[in-house]
Amino acid sequence: MKLMIASDIHGSGYYCNKLLNAFNENNVDKLLLLGDILYHGPRNDLPKDYNPKKVIEILNSIKENIICVRGNCDSEVDQMVLEFPIMSDYTILNINDRLIFATHGHIFNEENPPILNNGDILLNGHTHIPKVTEHGYIYMNPGSVSIPKDNSCNSYMIMDKKKVIWKDFDGNSYKIYNL
Repeated sequence: MKLMIASDIHGSGYYCNKLLNAFNENNVDKLLLLGDILYHGPRNDLPKDYNPKKVIEILNSIKENIICVRGNCDSEVDQMVLEFPIMSDYTILNINDRLIFATHGHIFNEENPPILNNGDILLNGHTHIPKVTEHGYIYMNPGSVSIPKDNSCNSYMIMDKKKVIWKDFDGNSYKIYNL
């Protein structure tokens, strides 16, 4: 399975549209969203083209291709307008014979991981900073779709059988990790 992994859209219609274009261009099977979909949160500035209704429309148009977990800015009222489940704190996937624990990062994260075995993958967003680190398990963060931090770019990840690639919305690959 080829997976697109993204986090922290924070209501940006502009970047959600770029995400949809990248989803179509990368020919992926599923989009895994790591939370913080509609609301920008009290600590963040408004992202470019803050338009949660547009984000709702875009994501609902591909609802059958989305797997999603809840971020700290997501709430029950968001679930009322999104037509795919968003309220789980985490999901566990087995993709290409690897256990993947996907979560937003405000509960489980690199400093507070769930119980994982060597070679398992912990995916989370929340920090808005792309990262990969090995701790026995592999920690990966796709960065943020709309509000990147620490001089990173607006980004997402593509996970295929043998590698993970971090990309920006101009089609540039800037980090590759071989699985």
